[in-house]
Amino acid sequence: MLKLDRYLLSEFVQAVFATTVVLLFVCVGGALTDVLGDIARGRLPAGLLISQLGLVLLNWLPVILPLALMLGLMLAVGRLYRDAEMPVIASIGVGPRRLLRPLMWVAGPLVLLVAACSLWLGPWAERLSREMINEANRNLIVAGLEPGRFTELPGGAGVVFVGEMAGEGQQFDRIFIYRKRDDRINVVTSNHGALKTGEDGLRYLVLEDGFEVEGPGGAGKDYRLMRYASNEVRMPAGKEKYDPDDPEAMPTLALLGNDSPGAVAQLHRRLAPPLLALAFALMAVPLARSMPRQPRYGSMLLGFLGYLVGVMLMLVGTGWLAAGKVPAALGLWWLVVPVVALGTWMYLRDGSMRRPRRHA
Repeated sequence: MLKLDRYLLSEFVQAVFATTVVLLFVCVGGALTDVLGDIARGRLPAGLLISQLGLVLLNWLPVILPLALMLGLMLAVGRLYRDAEMPVIASIGVGPRRLLRPLMWVAGPLVLLVAACSLWLGPWAERLSREMINEANRNLIVAGLEPGRFTELPGGAGVVFVGEMAGEGQQFDRIFIYRKRDDRINVVTSNHGALKTGEDGLRYLVLEDGFEVEGPGGAGKDYRLMRYASNEVRMPAGKEKYDPDDPEAMPTLALLGNDSPGAVAQLHRRLAPPLLALAFALMAVPLARSMPRQPRYGSMLLGFLGYLVGVMLMLVGTGWLAAGKVPAALGLWWLVVPVVALGTWMYLRDGSMRRPRRHA
Protein backbone atom coordinates (compact mmCIF):
# COMPACT_ATOMS: atom_id res chain seq x y z
CA MET A 1 0.00 0.00 0.00
CA LEU A 2 1.34 3.41 -0.96
CA LYS A 3 2.10 5.91 1.78
CA LEU A 4 -0.50 8.33 0.41
CA ASP A 5 -3.15 5.63 0.45
CA ARG A 6 -2.31 4.76 4.06
CA TYR A 7 -2.61 8.41 5.05
CA LEU A 8 -5.95 8.89 3.30
CA LEU A 9 -7.25 5.59 4.66
CA SER A 10 -6.42 6.57 8.23
CA GLU A 11 -8.15 9.94 7.78
CA PHE A 12 -11.26 8.31 6.35
CA VAL A 13 -11.43 5.59 9.01
CA GLN A 14 -11.05 8.03 11.91
CA ALA A 15 -13.71 10.40 10.60
CA VAL A 16 -16.22 7.65 9.78
CA PHE A 17 -15.64 5.93 13.13
CA ALA A 18 -16.15 9.17 15.08
CA THR A 19 -19.31 9.99 13.14
CA THR A 20 -20.69 6.49 13.68
CA VAL A 21 -20.11 6.69 17.44
CA VAL A 22 -21.86 10.07 17.68
CA LEU A 23 -24.86 8.89 15.64
CA LEU A 24 -25.12 5.70 17.69
CA PHE A 25 -25.20 7.73 20.91
CA VAL A 26 -27.99 9.88 19.48
CA CYS A 27 -29.95 6.84 18.32
CA VAL A 28 -29.50 5.11 21.68
CA GLY A 29 -31.43 7.96 23.28
CA GLY A 30 -34.29 7.62 20.79
CA ALA A 31 -34.40 3.83 21.05
CA LEU A 32 -34.27 4.01 24.85
CA THR A 33 -37.25 6.39 24.84
CA ASP A 34 -39.28 4.01 22.68
CA VAL A 35 -38.43 0.96 24.79
CA LEU A 36 -39.18 2.79 28.06
CA GLY A 37 -42.50 3.92 26.59
CA ASP A 38 -43.42 0.31 25.79
CA ILE A 39 -42.46 -0.72 29.32
CA ALA A 40 -44.59 2.07 30.82
CA ARG A 41 -47.58 1.02 28.68
CA GLY A 42 -47.20 -2.57 29.81
CA ARG A 43 -46.08 -3.97 26.46
CA LEU A 44 -42.67 -5.02 27.76
CA PRO A 45 -41.32 -6.27 31.08
CA ALA A 46 -38.57 -4.15 32.59
CA GLY A 47 -36.19 -7.12 32.48
CA LEU A 48 -36.07 -6.97 28.67
CA LEU A 49 -34.83 -3.37 28.55
CA ILE A 50 -31.20 -4.06 27.61
CA SER A 51 -31.91 -6.90 25.18
CA GLN A 52 -34.68 -4.99 23.39
CA LEU A 53 -32.51 -1.88 23.19
CA GLY A 54 -29.72 -3.86 21.53
CA LEU A 55 -32.10 -5.52 19.07
CA VAL A 56 -33.69 -2.19 18.15
CA LEU A 57 -30.28 -0.64 17.46
CA LEU A 58 -29.30 -3.65 15.36
CA ASN A 59 -32.44 -3.16 13.31
CA TRP A 60 -31.60 0.54 12.85
CA LEU A 61 -28.04 -0.01 11.60
CA PRO A 62 -29.03 -0.14 7.88
CA VAL A 63 -30.34 3.42 8.29
CA ILE A 64 -27.58 4.77 10.57
CA LEU A 65 -24.46 3.45 8.81
CA PRO A 66 -25.07 5.05 5.37
CA LEU A 67 -25.43 8.47 7.00
CA ALA A 68 -22.34 7.91 9.16
CA LEU A 69 -20.35 6.86 6.09
CA MET A 70 -21.34 9.91 4.05
CA LEU A 71 -20.86 12.46 6.83
CA GLY A 72 -17.56 10.91 7.93
CA LEU A 73 -16.14 10.98 4.41
CA MET A 74 -17.33 14.55 3.93
CA LEU A 75 -15.61 15.59 7.17
CA ALA A 76 -12.35 13.91 6.17
CA VAL A 77 -12.28 15.25 2.60
CA GLY A 78 -13.46 18.67 3.76
CA ARG A 79 -10.56 18.86 6.20
CA LEU A 80 -8.13 18.07 3.38
CA TYR A 81 -9.54 20.98 1.38
CA ARG A 82 -9.65 23.30 4.39
CA ASP A 83 -5.99 22.67 5.28
CA ALA A 84 -4.94 23.03 1.61
CA GLU A 85 -3.76 19.43 1.47
CA MET A 86 -5.85 18.56 -1.57
CA PRO A 87 -4.15 21.20 -3.76
CA VAL A 88 -0.78 19.82 -2.67
CA ILE A 89 -1.89 16.27 -3.50
CA ALA A 90 -3.25 17.46 -6.84
CA SER A 91 0.07 19.17 -7.64
CA ILE A 92 1.81 15.77 -7.74
CA GLY A 93 -0.71 14.44 -10.22
CA VAL A 94 -3.19 12.84 -7.80
CA GLY A 95 -6.74 14.00 -8.55
CA PRO A 96 -10.06 13.27 -6.84
CA ARG A 97 -10.47 10.08 -8.86
CA ARG A 98 -7.31 8.75 -7.23
CA LEU A 99 -9.19 8.78 -3.92
CA LEU A 100 -11.37 5.91 -5.14
CA ARG A 101 -8.98 3.23 -3.85
CA PRO A 102 -8.81 4.34 -0.18
CA LEU A 103 -12.46 5.38 -0.42
CA MET A 104 -13.51 1.84 -1.39
CA TRP A 105 -11.32 0.33 1.33
CA VAL A 106 -13.50 2.20 3.83
CA ALA A 107 -16.84 2.16 2.02
CA GLY A 108 -16.63 -1.47 0.83
CA PRO A 109 -16.67 -3.16 4.26
CA LEU A 110 -19.33 -0.75 5.53
CA VAL A 111 -21.55 -1.41 2.52
CA LEU A 112 -21.16 -5.16 3.14
CA LEU A 113 -22.02 -4.59 6.81
CA VAL A 114 -25.12 -2.61 5.82
CA ALA A 115 -26.12 -5.43 3.46
CA ALA A 116 -25.63 -8.03 6.22
CA CYS A 117 -27.68 -5.99 8.70
CA SER A 118 -30.41 -5.26 6.19
CA LEU A 119 -30.71 -8.75 4.70
CA TRP A 120 -29.94 -10.96 7.69
CA LEU A 121 -29.19 -9.36 11.06
CA GLY A 122 -32.08 -6.89 11.02
CA PRO A 123 -34.81 -9.47 10.26
CA TRP A 124 -33.23 -11.86 12.75
CA ALA A 125 -33.30 -9.14 15.43
CA GLU A 126 -36.95 -8.39 14.62
CA ARG A 127 -37.91 -12.06 14.91
CA LEU A 128 -35.96 -12.52 18.14
CA SER A 129 -37.49 -9.37 19.64
CA ARG A 130 -41.04 -10.50 18.88
CA GLU A 131 -40.36 -14.01 20.15
CA MET A 132 -39.01 -12.62 23.43
CA ILE A 133 -42.05 -10.36 23.81
CA ASN A 134 -44.40 -13.21 22.98
CA GLU A 135 -42.70 -15.44 25.54
CA ALA A 136 -42.75 -12.72 28.17
CA ASN A 137 -46.42 -12.15 27.43
CA ARG A 138 -47.12 -15.45 29.16
CA ASN A 139 -45.89 -13.93 32.39
CA LEU A 140 -47.89 -11.55 34.53
CA ILE A 141 -44.91 -9.20 34.77
CA VAL A 142 -45.37 -8.23 31.09
CA ALA A 143 -48.38 -6.15 32.12
CA GLY A 144 -46.02 -3.94 34.12
CA LEU A 145 -47.35 -5.19 37.46
CA GLU A 146 -45.30 -4.46 40.54
CA PRO A 147 -46.23 -5.39 44.10
CA GLY A 148 -47.82 -2.51 46.01
CA ARG A 149 -48.59 -0.36 42.95
CA PHE A 150 -51.71 0.28 40.86
CA THR A 151 -51.06 -0.53 37.20
CA GLU A 152 -53.20 0.12 34.13
CA LEU A 153 -53.76 -2.92 31.98
CA PRO A 154 -52.74 -2.78 28.29
CA GLY A 155 -55.29 -1.01 26.12
CA GLY A 156 -56.90 0.76 29.06
CA ALA A 157 -58.83 -2.40 29.96
CA GLY A 158 -58.73 -1.69 33.68
CA VAL A 159 -56.54 -1.27 36.75
CA VAL A 160 -54.79 -3.99 38.75
CA PHE A 161 -53.22 -3.93 42.20
CA VAL A 162 -51.10 -6.79 43.51
CA GLY A 163 -49.94 -6.94 47.10
CA GLU A 164 -47.28 -9.65 46.76
CA MET A 165 -45.88 -11.72 43.89
CA ALA A 166 -43.93 -14.96 43.81
CA GLY A 167 -42.85 -17.60 41.35
CA GLU A 168 -41.46 -15.08 38.85
CA GLY A 169 -44.86 -13.42 38.49
CA GLN A 170 -46.86 -16.63 38.22
CA GLN A 171 -48.35 -16.50 41.74
CA PHE A 172 -49.68 -13.59 43.77
CA ASP A 173 -51.48 -12.59 46.97
CA ARG A 174 -53.98 -9.83 47.70
CA ILE A 175 -55.07 -8.75 44.25
CA PHE A 176 -57.57 -6.05 43.24
CA ILE A 177 -58.94 -5.75 39.66
CA TYR A 178 -61.12 -2.89 38.38
CA ARG A 179 -62.64 -3.18 34.91
CA LYS A 180 -65.25 -1.21 32.97
CA ARG A 181 -67.29 -2.68 30.14
CA ASP A 182 -69.71 -0.41 28.31
CA ASP A 183 -71.79 1.15 31.13
CA ARG A 184 -70.99 -1.51 33.77
CA ILE A 185 -68.11 -1.66 36.22
CA ASN A 186 -66.62 -4.81 37.70
CA VAL A 187 -64.44 -5.06 40.81
CA VAL A 188 -62.77 -8.35 41.75
CA THR A 189 -60.72 -9.00 44.89
CA SER A 190 -58.89 -12.13 45.90
CA ASN A 191 -56.53 -13.34 48.61
CA HIS A 192 -54.62 -15.80 46.44
CA GLY A 193 -54.24 -16.53 42.76
CA ALA A 194 -52.04 -17.73 39.94
CA LEU A 195 -51.48 -17.09 36.24
CA LYS A 196 -52.57 -19.67 33.69
CA THR A 197 -52.21 -19.73 29.90
CA GLY A 198 -55.11 -21.43 28.14
CA GLU A 199 -55.03 -23.60 25.04
CA ASP A 200 -56.13 -20.58 23.00
CA GLY A 201 -52.95 -18.74 24.06
CA LEU A 202 -54.82 -16.24 26.23
CA ARG A 203 -53.84 -15.54 29.84
CA TYR A 204 -56.19 -16.13 32.75
CA LEU A 205 -55.91 -15.17 36.40
CA VAL A 206 -57.14 -18.06 38.52
CA LEU A 207 -58.40 -16.34 41.67
CA GLU A 208 -59.21 -18.08 44.94
CA ASP A 209 -61.26 -17.03 47.97
CA GLY A 210 -62.49 -13.58 46.94
CA PHE A 211 -65.39 -11.30 46.09
CA GLU A 212 -66.77 -9.85 42.85
CA VAL A 213 -68.94 -6.74 42.68
CA GLU A 214 -70.73 -5.65 39.49
CA GLY A 215 -72.76 -2.48 39.12
CA PRO A 216 -73.69 0.47 36.87
CA GLY A 217 -71.06 2.97 35.82
CA GLY A 218 -73.37 5.90 36.50
CA ALA A 219 -76.46 6.37 38.67
CA GLY A 220 -78.42 3.31 39.71
CA LYS A 221 -78.71 0.60 42.33
CA ASP A 222 -78.34 -2.48 40.16
CA TYR A 223 -75.40 -3.97 42.09
CA ARG A 224 -74.57 -7.63 42.48
CA LEU A 225 -72.20 -9.12 45.05
CA MET A 226 -70.76 -12.59 44.69
CA ARG A 227 -68.38 -14.55 46.86
CA TYR A 228 -66.43 -17.29 45.13
CA ALA A 229 -64.01 -20.05 45.97
CA SER A 230 -62.42 -20.02 42.49
CA ASN A 231 -62.76 -17.60 39.59
CA GLU A 232 -60.97 -17.11 36.27
CA VAL A 233 -60.46 -13.61 34.90
CA ARG A 234 -59.14 -13.26 31.38
CA MET A 235 -56.29 -10.81 30.97
CA PRO A 236 -56.14 -8.60 27.86
CA ALA A 237 -53.88 -9.95 25.15
CA GLY A 238 -50.67 -8.07 24.53
CA LYS A 239 -50.37 -6.11 21.33
CA GLU A 240 -46.93 -7.44 20.46
CA LYS A 241 -47.33 -10.96 19.09
CA TYR A 242 -44.88 -12.95 17.04
CA ASP A 243 -46.42 -13.71 13.66
CA PRO A 244 -44.15 -15.90 11.50
CA ASP A 245 -46.08 -14.82 8.40
CA ASP A 246 -45.35 -11.11 8.94
CA PRO A 247 -43.03 -9.98 6.10
CA GLU A 248 -41.05 -7.75 8.48
CA ALA A 249 -40.01 -10.81 10.51
CA MET A 250 -39.56 -13.29 7.65
CA PRO A 251 -36.04 -14.29 6.52
CA THR A 252 -34.90 -12.74 3.26
CA LEU A 253 -34.71 -16.11 1.48
CA ALA A 254 -38.36 -16.74 2.37
CA LEU A 255 -39.33 -13.44 0.76
CA LEU A 256 -37.85 -14.46 -2.59
CA GLY A 257 -40.57 -17.00 -3.26
CA ASN A 258 -43.41 -14.88 -1.91
CA ASP A 259 -45.39 -12.84 -4.43
CA SER A 260 -47.59 -10.97 -1.95
CA PRO A 261 -47.31 -7.14 -2.05
CA GLY A 262 -46.09 -6.99 1.56
CA ALA A 263 -43.31 -9.52 0.93
CA VAL A 264 -42.21 -7.78 -2.28
CA ALA A 265 -42.14 -4.42 -0.50
CA GLN A 266 -40.10 -5.81 2.38
CA LEU A 267 -37.63 -7.48 -0.01
CA HIS A 268 -36.95 -4.24 -1.87
CA ARG A 269 -36.81 -2.40 1.46
CA ARG A 270 -33.89 -4.66 2.45
CA LEU A 271 -32.09 -4.44 -0.89
CA ALA A 272 -32.10 -0.63 -1.05
CA PRO A 273 -29.89 0.38 1.98
CA PRO A 274 -26.54 -1.10 0.79
CA LEU A 275 -26.94 0.39 -2.69
CA LEU A 276 -27.89 3.77 -1.25
CA ALA A 277 -24.88 3.60 1.10
CA LEU A 278 -22.58 3.11 -1.89
CA ALA A 279 -24.20 6.04 -3.73
CA PHE A 280 -23.89 8.35 -0.72
CA ALA A 281 -20.23 7.38 -0.28
CA LEU A 282 -19.51 8.37 -3.89
CA MET A 283 -21.38 11.66 -3.44
CA ALA A 284 -19.35 12.56 -0.34
CA VAL A 285 -16.15 13.46 -2.24
CA PRO A 286 -17.65 15.98 -4.73
CA LEU A 287 -19.96 17.43 -2.07
CA ALA A 288 -17.01 18.05 0.26
CA ARG A 289 -15.07 20.08 -2.33
CA SER A 290 -14.44 23.61 -0.99
CA MET A 291 -11.95 26.42 -1.00
CA PRO A 292 -9.36 26.62 1.84
CA ARG A 293 -11.28 29.32 3.76
CA GLN A 294 -14.77 28.39 2.65
CA PRO A 295 -17.20 27.07 5.32
CA ARG A 296 -17.71 23.34 4.92
CA TYR A 297 -20.86 22.82 6.98
CA GLY A 298 -23.14 24.10 4.22
CA SER A 299 -22.17 21.17 1.99
CA MET A 300 -22.67 18.77 4.92
CA LEU A 301 -26.17 20.13 5.39
CA LEU A 302 -26.82 19.62 1.69
CA GLY A 303 -25.57 16.03 1.93
CA PHE A 304 -27.73 15.35 4.99
CA LEU A 305 -30.81 16.73 3.22
CA GLY A 306 -30.06 14.50 0.23
CA TYR A 307 -29.75 11.49 2.53
CA LEU A 308 -33.01 12.42 4.29
CA VAL A 309 -34.88 12.73 0.99
CA GLY A 310 -33.52 9.36 -0.16
CA VAL A 311 -34.55 7.57 3.04
CA MET A 312 -38.00 9.16 3.05
CA LEU A 313 -38.57 8.16 -0.57
CA MET A 314 -37.48 4.63 0.31
CA LEU A 315 -40.02 4.42 3.13
CA VAL A 316 -42.78 5.96 1.01
CA GLY A 317 -41.96 3.63 -1.88
CA THR A 318 -42.14 0.65 0.48
CA GLY A 319 -45.62 1.73 1.51
CA TRP A 320 -46.66 2.10 -2.13
CA LEU A 321 -45.40 -1.40 -2.91
CA ALA A 322 -47.24 -2.89 0.08
CA ALA A 323 -50.44 -1.11 -0.97
CA GLY A 324 -50.10 -2.26 -4.59
CA LYS A 325 -49.79 1.27 -5.96
CA VAL A 326 -46.43 0.48 -7.62
CA PRO A 327 -45.86 -2.60 -9.82
CA ALA A 328 -43.81 -5.32 -8.16
CA ALA A 329 -41.42 -5.43 -11.13
CA LEU A 330 -40.59 -1.76 -10.64
CA GLY A 331 -39.98 -2.15 -6.91
CA LEU A 332 -37.65 0.49 -5.53
CA TRP A 333 -35.39 0.47 -8.59
CA TRP A 334 -36.95 3.77 -9.65
CA LEU A 335 -35.18 5.27 -6.61
CA VAL A 336 -32.01 3.18 -6.22
CA VAL A 337 -30.80 3.19 -9.83
CA PRO A 338 -31.01 7.00 -10.34
CA VAL A 339 -29.33 7.67 -6.98
CA VAL A 340 -26.44 5.29 -7.73
CA ALA A 341 -26.11 6.75 -11.25
CA LEU A 342 -26.10 10.28 -9.82
CA GLY A 343 -23.43 9.40 -7.25
CA THR A 344 -21.23 7.78 -9.92
CA TRP A 345 -21.64 10.74 -12.28
CA MET A 346 -20.84 13.28 -9.55
CA TYR A 347 -17.70 11.38 -8.53
CA LEU A 348 -16.43 11.02 -12.10
CA ARG A 349 -17.13 14.69 -12.86
CA ASP A 350 -15.39 15.92 -9.73
CA GLY A 351 -12.17 17.74 -10.54
CA SER A 352 -12.47 17.32 -14.30
CA MET A 353 -11.47 20.33 -16.38
CA ARG A 354 -13.39 21.59 -19.35
CA ARG A 355 -11.71 21.77 -22.69
CA PRO A 356 -10.74 25.32 -23.63
CA ARG A 357 -12.81 26.86 -26.36
CA ARG A 358 -11.15 27.64 -29.63
CA HIS A 359 -11.31 31.23 -30.80
CA ALA A 360 -11.13 32.22 -34.43
